[in-house]
Amino acid sequence: MDVDFDKEGFLRHLEDWSPEIAVKIAGKDGITLTQDHWKIINLTREYYGRYKLSPVARVIVGIIKENMGPDKASSIYLMKLFTGRPARMVNKISGLPKPSNCD
Repeated sequence: MDVDFDKEGFLRHLEDWSPEIAVKIAGKDGITLTQDHWKIINLTREYYGRYKLSPVARVIVGIIKENMGPDKASSIYLMKLFTGRPARMVNKISGLPKPSNCD
């Protein structure tokens, strides 16, 4: 299957996403996906499915708090898992558009 990415590495077509594609995207950025990564990816995809918006970091932290507990609900935790610009990276690996507040 031929998958089309934009110049920043985001999928051009949401329907091209699969767990295998997520692993490839993450790998290009030096991230090995763990169980916690997958929980966040799936929660982010559910959020997008519900609201048709790519969640920003503040929203992702709220989703984590609601579903994974307050001990993991911090931007520091998110940065440890998804590096530098975590909201951008979570959405990218999740096959979603770049969040509107990301440069």
